[in-house]
Amino acid sequence: MKALNRPWAWSFLAAGLVWLATIWVTKGAASGGLTEAALTFAAFSVLVGIGQMFVITLGPGNIDLSVPATMTLAGTLALKLMDGAEGMVIPGLLATLGVGIAVGLANYALIKALRIPPIIATLSMSFIIQSIAIWSNRGIRIKPPESLASFTTSSTLTVPNVALVALAVSIAAWVLLNRSVYGRQVAAIGQSLPAARMAGVPVDGVRLATYVLCATLAALAGFLLSCFSGGAALNMGNEYLLMSIAVVVIGGSAVAGGDSNVPGIWGAGLFMFLIVSMLNTYQFQAGYRLILTGLIIIAVILLASGRKGGRP
Repeated sequence: MKALNRPWAWSFLAAGLVWLATIWVTKGAASGGLTEAALTFAAFSVLVGIGQMFVITLGPGNIDLSVPATMTLAGTLALKLMDGAEGMVIPGLLATLGVGIAVGLANYALIKALRIPPIIATLSMSFIIQSIAIWSNRGIRIKPPESLASFTTSSTLTVPNVALVALAVSIAAWVLLNRSVYGRQVAAIGQSLPAARMAGVPVDGVRLATYVLCATLAALAGFLLSCFSGGAALNMGNEYLLMSIAVVVIGGSAVAGGDSNVPGIWGAGLFMFLIVSMLNTYQFQAGYRLILTGLIIIAVILLASGRKGGRP
């Protein structure tokens, strides 16, 4: 089958098999709820995963470890600014985007000015961001405006609203990568940085824009997650550090850079949620769940990478 020659297909196949295995155990009783939950929680993974994918596409060594802290700070500051008031929704969203832009600029400033690896720069920045979030939170859990809480927990035509937001972002990301000069420049830098410079690609400008984009999507994910959860928590972004990287790898993007895969992010996001749900349904103990999750992820990655050579 030609479709299976594409690496992203394996993440969707794996997600489908896990969904069927879970439904089989529950005899179909949980099909509707499981699907809705999978789309909802995959949406947050997709948002942070797309941002991380852009950064990883820039080539070896490029990664953003400040994603969890950015999510926390954006959610905390936005909810604090809105303070539950309906008239403050737009200012809250603008503040969220402002946090993302500021973090992205700060990340690349460290990378460029100090000439240190992105993994060190973004990790260092994450400690600063998290400290600001702690200082601004002060243990107070502020509820989001009712309209935002309702929007993030509701569905449109049976599709969760947060999934629709993530889908819109995914389409925009695909167009940006495949139909714009910027997307071609990102891929060129990832394939060969020296060659991109010789070709006249504004490397520093493209890298700066990419780190800003990643941080902005992380901030948006934090904003939506805090509204969905009924408030911002200081640890709410923790699980999305490895998740943002895992969905990129499982989704079929090249870890070495130069080749990205937007559809695969969705397959991987659904798979990551469903595999945990399946193992919980089968009542595996925590240790066994972790081992089996790791083994299954490795298997999917090996299958996807083994097919890349035959991709048309």
